[in-house]
Amino acid sequence: MSSVLLTNIGELLADPDLPPLKDAAMVLESGRVQWVGARVAAPQADLSQDLAGRAVIPGFVDSHSHLVFAGERSAEFAARMAGESYAAGGIRTTVAATRAASDEQLSARIGSHVAEMRRQGTTTVEIKSGYGLTVHDEARSLALAKAFTEHTTFLGAHVVPQEYVDDPASYVDLVTGPMLEAAAPHAKWIDAFCEVGAFDVDQARAILSAGAAVGLRGRLHANQLTAGGGVQLAAELGLIAVDHCTYLSDADVDALRESGTIATLLPGVEFSTRHPYPDAKGLLAKGVRIAIASDCNPGSCYTSSMPFCIALAVREMGLTPAQAVRAATRGGAEALGESDIGHLNVGAKAHVTVLDAPSYVHLAYRPGVPLVSEVIG
Repeated sequence: MSSVLLTNIGELLADPDLPPLKDAAMVLESGRVQWVGARVAAPQADLSQDLAGRAVIPGFVDSHSHLVFAGERSAEFAARMAGESYAAGGIRTTVAATRAASDEQLSARIGSHVAEMRRQGTTTVEIKSGYGLTVHDEARSLALAKAFTEHTTFLGAHVVPQEYVDDPASYVDLVTGPMLEAAAPHAKWIDAFCEVGAFDVDQARAILSAGAAVGLRGRLHANQLTAGGGVQLAAELGLIAVDHCTYLSDADVDALRESGTIATLLPGVEFSTRHPYPDAKGLLAKGVRIAIASDCNPGSCYTSSMPFCIALAVREMGLTPAQAVRAATRGGAEALGESDIGHLNVGAKAHVTVLDAPSYVHLAYRPGVPLVSEVIG
């Protein structure tokens, strides 16, 4: 495969843990970063592309999304903005539409959203099931998602479906038995919504333990709507990440720091539900690892835009632009257990996002502006 020199880069954020390089260049070959450095020292390559002073950053790593669904819930959003509170039961509205949709319809919707994400700089995305909630529909949701990402997550424990609302214990048995058996071949991860109106700590522990027994790594939705035991469960189990973390006690923060479990923050949810934003700045100050993801879903957060989430994290969660971009790139990669994405050091996958701006700071400085001019890899 031909080598490509990207030159005349105004600012190159190769390593989100280090200051950016100015007047830089990089060489890509065979899908990997082969060289990074000053423009004047750049080696020869088979091809060359002049980026005319634009900034380059790693592709965003969106470690939390729900893209396998049909229908939409704009009426619910409008009602919530008029003062009604979000409840987990809204998920059941999407379940009915998803069950009724064909494979072709669901696949087209996933593809549309993945393409939309890529246009905004996202090069890696995790995709959950969770809107089928039958053995057949959860397995097919994951099989369809697997065509778009290797990071598929079984979320049969999203909410108790209507047909089991009077017998949630039997639904947990279904999730940990026949549903898990059907879903596991198509999934890398297992997740549960540990929240009032969904699954309690004991149920979530049983579900995650069953997944671990068949080789699925655990993740968890926790402490989104209330302060509960989900975050401490994630720490107890040594999960790689626990997502939402909107309502945290001092004990929760201590547990996150001591376990090393990453708090994946989803600022688009707080924007769309009017819940308080997590104190990301405070979490970092206390030694907690963080990531930022979109949580793209049709109910509580219908955005696929990582730049929007970065801007929110800076404005509403106390992060600097550098901290927010780090959380959306390397932080997301760490939340997926990946070491060769989320940065552009030599040897990394060549997942490159070019900005129509002189600096990555413009992602927060110019919120809502379509700054991604090109995505490579």
